[in-house]
Amino acid sequence: MGETDAAQRDADIVGLLHDGQNHLAFEYLVQRYDAKVFHLCLALLRDTHTAQDLAQDSLLRVWRSLSSYNAGTAALSTWIYAIARNRCLTELARRKQAGAQRDDAVTWDAIEQLPAAAPDHDAAALALLRHMVDSLPKAYQTCLKLYYFEEHSVDEVASMLDLPQGTVKTHLHRARQALYQALQAKGLASPSLWL
Repeated sequence: MGETDAAQRDADIVGLLHDGQNHLAFEYLVQRYDAKVFHLCLALLRDTHTAQDLAQDSLLRVWRSLSSYNAGTAALSTWIYAIARNRCLTELARRKQAGAQRDDAVTWDAIEQLPAAAPDHDAAALALLRHMVDSLPKAYQTCLKLYYFEEHSVDEVASMLDLPQGTVKTHLHRARQALYQALQAKGLASPSLWL
């Protein structure tokens, strides 16, 4: 069985690590994963400021542990995403204990600022869609946002969230189905209203 796509994509960084060039490997790693780690943190935390802080903290943890990375255990991207995900889960547990509330408006402001071309829709339609997405179960929301808004592949979403690919596909299917049913209930399911 050959290397995974993720392992092939990061072969240059792993090669630098193998050659003991950790500083250069980390520079490449940051260029390649800085934004992706931030987007994962944002999807999980739904708070731009905290996502920025934890993304930086996660990369710092990656730097500190870089010499212990074992390419035979996991792809570099999987290892990086696991560190970021675990850091976010720790923060979410801390928030839950403290009773902190997440601010959905901050999440949507950050998503709207992502450098992705979006078709022009009127503000009311976007607000309705945001509300419907926010009404979905958290697991569906997270998969949907990473896949559609941040344009990650199913494989990447699965890696970021430590879920099987089949589970990600199921979450995406159920999220689309729930959104369609909600639109249908409001008489807005016709594609001509959105395209």
